[in-house]
Amino acid sequence: MEDSMEEKVIKELQTVYDPEIPVNIFELGLIYKIEVLEGNYVKILMTLTAPSCPAAQTLPVEVDQKVRAIEGVSDVEVTITWDPPWDKSMMSEAAQLELGFL
Repeated sequence: MEDSMEEKVIKELQTVYDPEIPVNIFELGLIYKIEVLEGNYVKILMTLTAPSCPAAQTLPVEVDQKVRAIEGVSDVEVTITWDPPWDKSMMSEAAQLELGFL
């Protein structure tokens, strides 16, 4: 069975890494919401580890470019939010293990 568009988006997001942390942004919990709307218009609500994050200029652009490259995606909208603020409890168990938090 073919992956749904949301599954394809998640797989692509799992290839995007915060340059300072060796874990992908999906497992880090930086992706708050993925919406696949009519016509495969993809909206992503995400955050960064901190407002002063050096990747603040590059990560959203990388997310946009990688999701836009998925076959069938018509358009992408990436929105950054600071509410709720990110903290390490938002990471997946795998990410917490990788970083030594568990």
